[in-house]
Amino acid sequence: MSKITSSITASPPSTVPVGVDAARASIARVYDAFLGGKDNYEIDREVFRNVQRVAPEAQDLATENRAFLIRACRFLAAETGITQFLDCGSGLPTAENTHQVVQRENPETTVVYIDNDPVVLAHGRALLEENERTHFVSADIFEPAELMENELVRAHLDLTRPLAFLQIGTLHHHEGARHRPAELMREFIEYLPSGSFVAISHFLDPENEHSVLARRMEKAFRHSMMGSGSFRTQTEIEELFPGLELVSPGVVRCVDWWPDGPVVTPLSQVQQCIAGGVGRKP
Repeated sequence: MSKITSSITASPPSTVPVGVDAARASIARVYDAFLGGKDNYEIDREVFRNVQRVAPEAQDLATENRAFLIRACRFLAAETGITQFLDCGSGLPTAENTHQVVQRENPETTVVYIDNDPVVLAHGRALLEENERTHFVSADIFEPAELMENELVRAHLDLTRPLAFLQIGTLHHHEGARHRPAELMREFIEYLPSGSFVAISHFLDPENEHSVLARRMEKAFRHSMMGSGSFRTQTEIEELFPGLELVSPGVVRCVDWWPDGPVVTPLSQVQQCIAGGVGRKP
């Protein structure tokens, strides 16, 4: 996936959907701003600019995250026999969404997207009106029981058969007091049948010369109107796969997880600060 290099020049949508607070930053809309999208407001673009002030190549967080999602989904759909995907925090529809990647490999694959952002739900439902194997469900991606017991989730997915569970670019925004991220994932994984796969990407503190930048970005995220964005170490990210067998090469920088070709240009500092991995439940 080539990098997106266009600047953020989009104007706010002309109308605000019901239930949207345009005065508060939204994780989905901020991510859209990082990707150079148009479905965001000034408050969301300000978060992007704040991070960009400390890391001019901040957009690489989003592009590497998206590229990892595409490669991980392609692997899961083509190599594991999985035909059910549960995508948590799906974000705003953009090029190469989960359902497009996996249904290209197997048109019979079912995808359920989870989000509770009104903008995401409005765009997603409009996009998928004619796709009978793809669904959007409104739920909290950080509440395992609420999500996994949801009647619409269970109507579209067979939880007695293996599925792919995706938390791509989400857990670094988990600020809940009831669960540490590893405990949250342990609870989710308990719901998954044997043979299921879990894919996670997460902001990384690489614990090397790039750590200073990671912590500066973390401060910019957490002190923004969004209020979240934790950079965790590789060990802390590995703890998000409790009881799972990590697929080779394990938890690595997103750019290193089965790239589509050789990396021939030096990595930016920001590319050093996001990691991902895939694990299988025995």
